Amino acid sequence: MSEQNSSGSSASAVEKTLQRELAHGDVIIATAPPILRHLLANVDHALFSDEVIATIRGMMLHLAQQMLANLVDVRGINNRTEFIEENLDEIALALLDETDFLSHAHAITIEAKLASNLSRRSGIDAVLSPLLQELAASTDEAVAAGAMHALAAQARFMQQQGRMELPIYELPHDLFERAMQIFREHTAEHGESAASAEKAMCDAYDPDQRRVAQFIRLISAMQHRANRALAVDHAGLSIFVTAVSMAADRKRDTVIMSLGENQCARLALSLRAAGLSQSAVEEQFLYLHPEITLPDGFDTIRADRAAAMLDEALNEGMH
Repeated sequence: MSEQNSSGSSASAVEKTLQRELAHGDVIIATAPPILRHLLANVDHALFSDEVIATIRGMMLHLAQQMLANLVDVRGINNRTEFIEENLDEIALALLDETDFLSHAHAITIEAKLASNLSRRSGIDAVLSPLLQELAASTDEAVAAGAMHALAAQARFMQQQGRMELPIYELPHDLFERAMQIFREHTAEHGESAASAEKAMCDAYDPDQRRVAQFIRLISAMQHRANRALAVDHAGLSIFVTAVSMAADRKRDTVIMSLGENQCARLALSLRAAGLSQSAVEEQFLYLHPEITLPDGFDTIRADRAAAMLDEALNEGMH
């Protein structure tokens, strides 16, 4: 067999291995929201005490509470606590029944949990990463200010996760719009007051001020140096997954879920699609999955082929 044929055979074998693992990972991701919905809707379930499940449910309750608080303010209701408690479960259950809300809440819960784990295991600070320290000290005032804003946003995020909170103004735009629709559907009886409360929330919502939006601006401002954000030990987990999402053209929540122990093929391909060399991918795995070794022949997969494999898996999952 010629050297070229041997190389082609090796590439084909590793692709088949990775595709099998991707398919297995797709099943896990696809079945997660229905399982979450069942667990979250049943407060008596034995598994409800699990930290992740409890945090997701807490975030949905917090979203509902925020929306109702706006209605209370508009109507000038005196017994604020009683009104919110009477109406809280109805809206929270509507949110819990939405796959997209559960998937997003699940992803950011995993993000915070993994960031904390990395801090304990490898000393990678969940808030103040070396990259943020470096950018905050930049002589470029705009970059330094952006780094400080990102730092503050990340600190708030970790605190909010500890309190099982999800600020409504941190929702991605599509989820914010859906939250407003749910609010509208469940407060129609309050007429103009509900409409005014919704308008107030929409007026206050600025997607450009979201934590992730600040990360994106910061990484974009780095220009040719943005590849430094693709090192988890330098950037910290939250900026790292944002950079991978941007470079590989993947949804950020999907990148976060690829960090799971059953998603190593997806993670490896995502990092390759982001432009990382095999040695750089292996370095990230030393922090994220030190027990995992890349399959033989992984170096034969080019960045464009890795992206294509991820797209093929996504398209198959939609059918």
